[in-house]
Amino acid sequence: MTQFDPQQIQIGISACLLGEKVRFDAGHKTSNYCRDELSRVFHYVPVCPEMAIGMGTPRKTIRLVDHQGEIRLTATDNSFDVTDAMREYALGKSQQLDFLSGYIVCAKSPSCGMERVKLYDGQSGYSRKAGVGIYTQILMQQQPLLPIEEDGRLHDLGLRENFITRVFAYHDWKSLIAQGLTRKALVQFHTRYKFLLLAHHQAHYRRLGKMIANFSEDLEADAKAYIHLFMEALSQPATRKNHTNVLQHLQGFFSDKLTPKQTQELTEAIHKYRDGLLPLLVPITLIRHYLNEFDEPYVQDQVYLNPHPEELRLHYGY
Repeated sequence: MTQFDPQQIQIGISACLLGEKVRFDAGHKTSNYCRDELSRVFHYVPVCPEMAIGMGTPRKTIRLVDHQGEIRLTATDNSFDVTDAMREYALGKSQQLDFLSGYIVCAKSPSCGMERVKLYDGQSGYSRKAGVGIYTQILMQQQPLLPIEEDGRLHDLGLRENFITRVFAYHDWKSLIAQGLTRKALVQFHTRYKFLLLAHHQAHYRRLGKMIANFSEDLEADAKAYIHLFMEALSQPATRKNHTNVLQHLQGFFSDKLTPKQTQELTEAIHKYRDGLLPLLVPITLIRHYLNEFDEPYVQDQVYLNPHPEELRLHYGY
């Protein structure tokens, strides 16, 4: 069984997105972004649940059907039903994939779609975009902390940024657990993520701070409660308002070190970002520059300034 590797960020992916010819028509659905860009920083674990349960390719198409509240996965001509086989496979595979730090699924698939999959009414035959692929639904139930996203939604810069940020953070957490959980390690982890949490969810940021300040005798229970709220906080997309708040906090660490000209330069960059005139990269680059001039270990350690590799260019577009 594959184990978690702190040195390698492993994420699951629908095999068709990597160009594997596993779709019903013996074709693929290659995602150039996943194949060419994300492959630079992630190690993929490809999965096709339909092939895994023996459906083969080419094959008859399948769909989700609502039979008075019971969701079934059947052939479009009703010649077979693979609901139970898919559920059994998904339950077993979810346990085997507990080493993953993220997952990218194929949109619209009755097996892998994360949202708005066509769901057909068993009586009228009409459909509505209200389903979730059975494999992905069980994966989300079995691994509620695992960052999961659809390939199509990754074209949205905000959703892309949020997903990748969560993947790196979750991998960081799993690395902490692999090294051995201690109260000191948990405090250090939280300290490094303070400003990133503040950018995503201010209320959860405060609640997490109270958790860290009030440990119980049960460290494992504390850690479980912490990471659930932590990942919930990061699942909320960071806003321009929250980013501006964080940038102004960071500026405060340099208030007695910068020249009036440098202070004005940083203030203007933050204000222009707030007003939508500059991308986030500009004020962050200035703060990084000042960190090279002035020793501020607390700021230097903040994940907020480097939540993912620069080569992904995630701060460039907003």
